Amino acid sequence: MLDSFKVVKGGWVLDPFCGSGTTLLASKEKGINSVGVDVMPLCIFISQVKTMDYNIEKLKEVSRSIFAKKFVAPDTRILSPLIKRAFTKYAQEDILFYRNVVREIDDPIIRNFFTLALIITSEKVSFAYKDGAVIKIRKVKNILPFKPMLKRTIKKMINDLKRFGPKAAQVKVYQGDARNLSFLEDSTFDAVITSPPYLNIIDYMKVYKIENELFFNGSTGQSIHSYIGLSVKEKSDFFTNLKAPPIAKVYFKDMESALQEQYRVLKKGGWIAMVVGEGVFPDRIVPVHNILAKSAQDVGFQVKKIMYVNKRTVTDQNRNKIGTALESVLIFRK
Repeated sequence: MLDSFKVVKGGWVLDPFCGSGTTLLASKEKGINSVGVDVMPLCIFISQVKTMDYNIEKLKEVSRSIFAKKFVAPDTRILSPLIKRAFTKYAQEDILFYRNVVREIDDPIIRNFFTLALIITSEKVSFAYKDGAVIKIRKVKNILPFKPMLKRTIKKMINDLKRFGPKAAQVKVYQGDARNLSFLEDSTFDAVITSPPYLNIIDYMKVYKIENELFFNGSTGQSIHSYIGLSVKEKSDFFTNLKAPPIAKVYFKDMESALQEQYRVLKKGGWIAMVVGEGVFPDRIVPVHNILAKSAQDVGFQVKKIMYVNKRTVTDQNRNKIGTALESVLIFRK
């Protein structure tokens, strides 16, 4: 998309739903400046760590010191029942031990790098997996021990940094609300490349409960859904003609506000690429791409293209077909 939109080195790209920082990293690789915004602290942390500049020799030195520490079994009784179900007893001890070692690192940039390595490794050795709105547990045979997997993860992260090399591009990441980007100036960005939360009933903070407990002091904060900040009950004054569940109306109201902000901060002639998926409900599929395209037109954008990139058949609990849900890329221009 960066090439298609002809964003040049030194230009600016915005991702108002930056997630794990994919757009920011791709922009940095091309020498393009970027700004990422997300409401979820975990996403902000991951995006910042992935796009930071590091002293590779210092990372290697700290890595050696981490694994030189003498293992002392920590008290796993402090862990919640979910964590105990998600990991073997040995993995629980290793995670807590190395988490405590990493927390003793003085340099916050380096400390965060190794914290991300811990998060990635924990996911690889866990019995837990995310299935839509819930965390499920499955028993896996021959799961690898935590320590060698952590060594492998750190080595790969450092090698990725070597291949990536230093890039002369700015990356700014903010925790914020995509509906209110008042901290960004008008007509600043050449392009917006993003993927907002899909229309669903998922509480994203609950989905990342394991990561929050282990690495962010158990902090969960308020619930975060595909709609942001509005009560589902606050629906009577917008999208009254839309035949959709209340949650969908709140979602489209939020996305309309986000599109207004994107229009404001884009330069004239600037582009948007937005990856969206249709909303799936027990009795219907909500055509998200069509409704967002109409909202974009109402805001002032030209709808240049809707590209369908994926589809899946949707069934109800009795396996009766509801329909086909599409995943699309929407292309708008100011």
